[in-house]
Amino acid sequence: MAVPHSASAESTSTSTPQKTTGSRLKSIFSGSVGNMVEWYDWYVYAAFSLYFAKVFFPKGDTTAQLLNTAAIFAVGFLMRPIGGWLMGLYADRKGRKAALMASVLLMCFGSLIIALTPGYETIGVGAPILLVLARLMQGLSVGGEYGTSATYLSEMATKESRGFYSSFQYVTLISGQLIALGVLIVLQQTLSTEQLNAWGWRIPFAIGALCAVVALFLRRGMEETESFAKKEKSKESLMRTLMRHPKELATVVGLTMGGTLAFYTYTTYMQKYLVNTVGMSISDSTTISAATLFLFMCLQPVIGALSDKVGRRPILIAFGVLGTLCTVPILSTLHTIQTWWGAFFLIMAALIIVSGYTSINAVVKAELFPTEIRALGVGLPYALTVSIFGGTAEYIALWFKSVGMETGYYWYVTVCIAVSLLVYVFMKDTRKHSRIETD
Repeated sequence: MAVPHSASAESTSTSTPQKTTGSRLKSIFSGSVGNMVEWYDWYVYAAFSLYFAKVFFPKGDTTAQLLNTAAIFAVGFLMRPIGGWLMGLYADRKGRKAALMASVLLMCFGSLIIALTPGYETIGVGAPILLVLARLMQGLSVGGEYGTSATYLSEMATKESRGFYSSFQYVTLISGQLIALGVLIVLQQTLSTEQLNAWGWRIPFAIGALCAVVALFLRRGMEETESFAKKEKSKESLMRTLMRHPKELATVVGLTMGGTLAFYTYTTYMQKYLVNTVGMSISDSTTISAATLFLFMCLQPVIGALSDKVGRRPILIAFGVLGTLCTVPILSTLHTIQTWWGAFFLIMAALIIVSGYTSINAVVKAELFPTEIRALGVGLPYALTVSIFGGTAEYIALWFKSVGMETGYYWYVTVCIAVSLLVYVFMKDTRKHSRIETD
């Protein structure tokens, strides 16, 4: 009788206690804040590239320098699939918490390198090389962050509110971008243009490195998810297990393609578009971007909560239809607009449409995969797709402009959204067929 009693005691001691609402919310908050800091660091590069482009590269025309910084922005995306792969493996083997702590530490080092790197006139070609190195580290970090945080938030939330809570991934992602723009606005008001060009652009990267340290300590207090804590350890290779889900992998690629391209078009690239194409001032383009991003951020939990009621698929289809029909008219009209409010309303209309993707894409992907490969299954195909379509959005848009065919980019975005629409139409509604509940 002693042996069964001992086995029972061991089983009880290793079981995972039911999480209270308070502990669940605390962990979601800690994960979200860390996510916000990571995305702040990532977007500071885009927000301040208008100022530091000339520091890292030889003298030339503005479009050429922006093309150089955009190319390095795209290079950072090349590391995202590697980050999605490595961090996904780590999260599925060692835990979501451990992987999230590792990703924020990498981001800290990347930001610190950019903050301290001398300019091209001081160290020559070493300047862009160090910039590329820093972006590679940040790309590795962000690539691992998405899949792991999407998995963590989806697993930590309850079934009835999974869409609502997982939407906070994009709330924090957008808020990171918004804070980056906020820092830009403050510096524009307190420093002269000459000071910003000379050294002021380094300040936000230093802030990002410090905030990443704070995020690291916050994530130390996070709880592991019940899904991971209770899962059985598999002896099979995680990549081999992942390859048994080709339909789910293809679904992630398809549903991401149009959404990520639209997102980067109306957020990251839009600030440069307003300056370089529409002809607005840098300060006007910054305030328009900040105002639209704030409202865009507020929409995420609203639509995420709606998906808990009506399902994920109808909302994705709404984005696909409206995005396919409205992209060319919105961008064509924006090209000719001259007023602050005109640009604001057009960009806001576009972001309302894009919210149908951004608010729920994380939970949809997490609901597709079983626990043992969820972080890897979400992170790797997503990072590959974002690298191909999101990471190159700015560069392709500038290339179309440089060859005098800017409207070609509008149709490129439209076609990609239309392809994603086909995926939305034929996929199952993951709210009704969630693998999180099955496991």
